[in-house]
Amino acid sequence: MTLTARVEGAVGNIPAADWDRLIGDGNPFMSHAFLSLLEESGSVGGRSGWTPLPLLIDDADGRPAAALPAYLKQHSQGEYVFDHAWADAWQRAGGDYYPKLQIAAPFTPATGPRLLCAGRPDLALPLLRAAEALVDQNGLSSAHATFLAPEQVPLFEEAGWLLRSDLQFHWENRGYATFDDFLGALSSAKRKNLRKERAAAQAGVEIVTLTGAAITADHWDAFWVFYQDTGARKWGRPYLTRAAFDLIGQTMADKVLLVLALEDGEPVAGALNFIGRDTLYGRYWGAVVEKPFLHFELCYYQAIDAAIAMGLRRVEAGAQGQHKLARGYEPVQTWSAHYIADRGFRAAVAEFLVRERAGIEQGQFELAGHTPYRKG
Repeated sequence: MTLTARVEGAVGNIPAADWDRLIGDGNPFMSHAFLSLLEESGSVGGRSGWTPLPLLIDDADGRPAAALPAYLKQHSQGEYVFDHAWADAWQRAGGDYYPKLQIAAPFTPATGPRLLCAGRPDLALPLLRAAEALVDQNGLSSAHATFLAPEQVPLFEEAGWLLRSDLQFHWENRGYATFDDFLGALSSAKRKNLRKERAAAQAGVEIVTLTGAAITADHWDAFWVFYQDTGARKWGRPYLTRAAFDLIGQTMADKVLLVLALEDGEPVAGALNFIGRDTLYGRYWGAVVEKPFLHFELCYYQAIDAAIAMGLRRVEAGAQGQHKLARGYEPVQTWSAHYIADRGFRAAVAEFLVRERAGIEQGQFELAGHTPYRKG
């Protein structure tokens, strides 16, 4: 059977039902709702440097049978897998690193499927070959698939893509029925520290958790202020537009858990989480007050509370942050895969990745020895 791949100009051009049936695990960041709201809100497209180029393979009836959430990138911002050194090296050698092809959920360092071919694993390799052809035929330097679902890593490796690892800190639910059950798994000293932090963070504020229709326009107005402050300090400018939050509320409210700290009934800090099939994903946080440990309470402890209550297996708390280690989050390897068009440049990157991976593995081993859990 001859397979034909095609490129669309936006995820929003594809019927939602056709896209969502390809996801398989219900990952919120691969959903048609999330990816299309980024387009509709202007968070991607235009001058953002993220041009949507979803790549599709159709079945005999013309319906999508497999897809890649792909973007033409003019920079390396908003990816959280840093290839700036690769770009510098290639450009010093006389090449053009940009544009490149990025296979990802924009601005979202959360693991999930990137080969959207639920029920058709035989289409994984054709999808990757189609991405390679898109790179080669258009003179792009490379293609990069980031924050891969662990079960899809071997598919990229079998296709000959270069694998790269990094570390995040995730919390694992080991059958806890309550937050106190989780605390009971910690060493005595760490358990006391966490209780002190929670007490200090909660003093003088009311903490509320909201989802679905309980999240109002006023809540989004407040959270936008928090998000702008954090985004301006971390990235120079926030990645998401104000309209994106309205659309999240309109189309994905049941997949959102918003945690707010209130003083005299008014929101002064907040953390935004997304709810997956078995994972709670912490995404954004911000505050207009300085209060000790409030960040840890809203982003980490409240997320653990919620995951236990919802029976979820884990919390992914985003990129970086060794301070998560003392709060019960453990080092976990995350994976990306890379197709480099030029053979010589590919060999140089492959050599670099061998050395880098050894350091990542050693780092994970060392960090795992400093978790707060009781030994033995």
